[in-house]
Amino acid sequence: MRRNILITGASSGLGMGMARAWAAKGCNLALCARRVENLEALQHELTTSYPNIRVVIQALDVCDYDRVPEVFQSFKEELGSLDRIVVNAGMASSHGIGQGHFASNRQAAETNFVAAIAQCEAAMEIFRAQNAGHLVLMSSVSGVRGFRGAMNVYAATKAAVASLAEGLQLDTEGTPIRVTNIMPGYILTDINRSTRNAPFRVDLETGVAALVSAIDKEKRRAYVPWWPWTPLSYVIKALPFKVFARAM
Repeated sequence: MRRNILITGASSGLGMGMARAWAAKGCNLALCARRVENLEALQHELTTSYPNIRVVIQALDVCDYDRVPEVFQSFKEELGSLDRIVVNAGMASSHGIGQGHFASNRQAAETNFVAAIAQCEAAMEIFRAQNAGHLVLMSSVSGVRGFRGAMNVYAATKAAVASLAEGLQLDTEGTPIRVTNIMPGYILTDINRSTRNAPFRVDLETGVAALVSAIDKEKRRAYVPWWPWTPLSYVIKALPFKVFARAM
């Protein structure tokens, strides 16, 4: 079992849910996010419920690129090693291209992809020094194809994350370092709560259980939940453009 797990974006949603699930399994946790008060409350909750685990926290904006490796290394020193790092921090995009909201779309692109590169840099440095570790990148089913409107930029960033994950899998093939690309469908969190068209959306508890199960298997790629998103992903990719356009 991966004993010491770092999760970015752990102050809410999937990050918080995964922290609770792995704490219940007896894992030590390194949790970071911008909202320190949420992390402090979560730390108190988990150490009270599971007194035999360690939960260490730090404030981190993943777009503060110089601070990312500092925080990751600090966590490694506190726990002795990092066995799994989950690149989870992200945000939705809320505007289509050409609507005068470049700053907002740039922020989403930097948070979801450029910051993911920074996290991967820091994670891989640690894992290569340890000659062991499991890197998890959170992509999305929306990364399978382009999406219209407000999903333009979000889908593009998640496609980039999926490509980055596969590249790192090639880099680490034949080594003790594992890389997993997780592609969730619609799991109810604040990031998609207002989304009207969210087919097959599951509640947070169901989604997190599926996520943790998929990550613990350490496969190269996993659609979450497996049903219906694994077969649907192949359908989405295979649809002719005009058919896909009508469906979206």
